[in-house]
Amino acid sequence: MDYIKAENLTFSYETQEDEQLNIVPDVLKGVSFGVKKGEFLAVIGHNGSGKSTLSKHFNAILLPTGGRMLVDGIDTLDEEHIYDVRRRVGLVLQNPDNQLVASIIEEDVAFGPENLGVEPHRIRELVDNALKAVDMYEYRHNSPHKLSGGQKQRIAIAGILAMEPDCIVLDEPTSMLDPKGREEVISAVTKLNKEQGITVIIITHNMEETIGCDRVIVMDGGKILTEGTPREVFSQVELLKRHRLDVPQATKLCARLRDFGVGFDELPIDTEECIKALKEVLL
Repeated sequence: MDYIKAENLTFSYETQEDEQLNIVPDVLKGVSFGVKKGEFLAVIGHNGSGKSTLSKHFNAILLPTGGRMLVDGIDTLDEEHIYDVRRRVGLVLQNPDNQLVASIIEEDVAFGPENLGVEPHRIRELVDNALKAVDMYEYRHNSPHKLSGGQKQRIAIAGILAMEPDCIVLDEPTSMLDPKGREEVISAVTKLNKEQGITVIIITHNMEETIGCDRVIVMDGGKILTEGTPREVFSQVELLKRHRLDVPQATKLCARLRDFGVGFDELPIDTEECIKALKEVLL
């Protein structure tokens, strides 16, 4: 059974000009898919594809203008249960500075549980566990503003974790980070998914970040272009290219070599697979 389910999801933004309400053409156009509990899902697409708009539907920041979004069986349009949805699904934003609210790291992580009315002794436990989960416990007494971008993003993830969600959605979490920070964040969320069974949905335009995911959904023009395992999706090199989308560097290299007559049983999706495939066909 799907933990999160989009059913013919449609969304349009409204704009107000000179006291006249204007409806922008649909950003999401009849999107349907499911996410199982414990799954690691990536949603990819170029700017304007609708992926970030979709991310804000998972915890009811945005509400459908057509169709519906279900979280653990709860319709996000049900106003009486909107906070139940938000306790189940936490959203990590693109810029970690937008989610840091305190001058001490452990106080920042405690902010969410405190606002949920959690008992103080329980908050201490939640904060410590969340910081340990993202390997930031030793920094708990530091100021978050002295951290690197990757460390700040891990603190933002810890702040969501402390509220004990079933699912974490990350909207372009590494777009403002250097390669080291990017690696730190992806490693942290992969660990949460594999070791703690937390459902993870990552919204990204970086194809390399999707390689370890269970499934990839490709968005284009507000619709789902294709979906499948990373290998199934990135083997469709020509389809992705026609829609101005990229593939991992290892896949791109071997696809180019294949165009020149080099035979591969299947295209690799990471560096190790690429090295192995090249050895098999060239040595």
